[in-house]
Amino acid sequence: MPWSETSPMDERARFVLDAFSDCFTMTELCERYGISRKTGYKWIERYKGGGDPGCADRSRAPRRHPNATSEEVVDQILQLRARYPEAGPRTLLWHLEKLPAQRAWPSPSTIGEILKRHDLIKPRRRRRPRMTWSPARTAVDVPNRVWTADFKGHFRLKNGLLCYPLTILDGHSRFLLTCRALKTTATGPSRAGFEAAFEEFGLPEVIRTDNGVPFAAPSSVLGLSGLSVWLLKLGIRLERSRPGKPQDNGAHERMHRTLKAGACRPARGTFSAQQRALNEFRRIYNEERPHHALGMQTPASLYQRSERVYPGEAPDPVYPSHFEKRRITKIGVFSWHGEQIFVTEALRNETLGFEWIADGLWSVFFGDVLLGRFDEQNYEFLAGMSR
Repeated sequence: MPWSETSPMDERARFVLDAFSDCFTMTELCERYGISRKTGYKWIERYKGGGDPGCADRSRAPRRHPNATSEEVVDQILQLRARYPEAGPRTLLWHLEKLPAQRAWPSPSTIGEILKRHDLIKPRRRRRPRMTWSPARTAVDVPNRVWTADFKGHFRLKNGLLCYPLTILDGHSRFLLTCRALKTTATGPSRAGFEAAFEEFGLPEVIRTDNGVPFAAPSSVLGLSGLSVWLLKLGIRLERSRPGKPQDNGAHERMHRTLKAGACRPARGTFSAQQRALNEFRRIYNEERPHHALGMQTPASLYQRSERVYPGEAPDPVYPSHFEKRRITKIGVFSWHGEQIFVTEALRNETLGFEWIADGLWSVFFGDVLLGRFDEQNYEFLAGMSR
C-alpha cells in the first residue's frame, strides 16, 4: 500500500518517529505503512540529513540535459539581441547561421524561451482578428513598380527643434531608399528628398502615399498638391491610401515601427547627429536585417536600380493636336472666351488639354490625368472624383 495521498509528508514523518521509538522492528514498521524496507531506510536517512523538510518530494528532473543550450550559445544569442534590439527569434537564428562557426543552432522556439528567461520579450496583447478591405492596388511584383512614401511622426530633438523623417520604400524588395531628417513637411524640402532618391535610384512607375501634406491637398482637384503635380509631370502615377486606413500601406507602417524603436529613440541633439543615426538605421535595415515577407532575405539582396532615368527637369505635358490648350495662371484659373474659370492653384503656370466630347462639353486633362469636365455653356468646371 503506497503513502496516503492526503499528506505524504505527514505519513513519512510519523513513520520516522515510529522508527526512532524502538517499538517496532523495521519489517513490522514497513508492513504497517505498506512500503518496502528499502523505502523505509531511504526516508530515515533523509530525515537525519534534513529533518521534516527532508521528507518532501524531490525533483526528478535530470541535473544535466544532453540537448540543453550551452552557455556559450546563450551568450551569442544575447549579444546579437543587444546589437539588434528589435530582432525576433527567427531573425536572430538567421544571424547565427551567418556566423562562421559550424554547429547546430537552437530552433526559433528555443531562442524565444531564452529571450523570455532574460526578460527580453514582452507578452503581446491578443487582438481579435478583423476583416479588412483594401482598394485595388498596382501589384508590387518587381522592384521599382511601386514606391511608398510617408513621414514618420515628428519628434523633438534635444536642441528643441522638431524632426520630420521622410521615408521612401520600394514596395517589392522593402528596400529603404530614403530616410531623411527634415525640419518641416513643406513641399520644397520634401521635393529635395525625392530628387535625391530619383538621382540615385531612378524613377518608379507608381508612388503610393497617404492623403496628408505635402502629398495631397484635400481641397484641390483630385487632391493635387504642388508635389504631386511635379511627380505626375515626371510620368509617375499616383496612388493614395484611404483616409484613416494606415493598413493600406501596411509594409511602410511596419517599417516605421522599427524606425521609431531604433534610430528615433533616444532623439539626438542636432539634425546632423540625427541624420547619422538614420543613415545607420537604413544601412542595417537594408543590408543586415532579414525580412520574413522576403523569405528571410535582406532588401539589398533583392533590389535593383530602376531603368527609368531621372531627367532632372520635369517635362511639360504634350497633348494631341486636336486638343484645345489653356494655361493656368498663378491664381489657378484659365481663360475661356474672356471668362475666368478656377481649377486649382496646385496647377499654376501649367498647361491643360481640352478634348471635345459633346455640344459645349469638354474633358479636361493634365497630361494623361482626367481632371473633370468643362461645360462651356455655363462656364462651369466639374471636377472629377478624388481617388
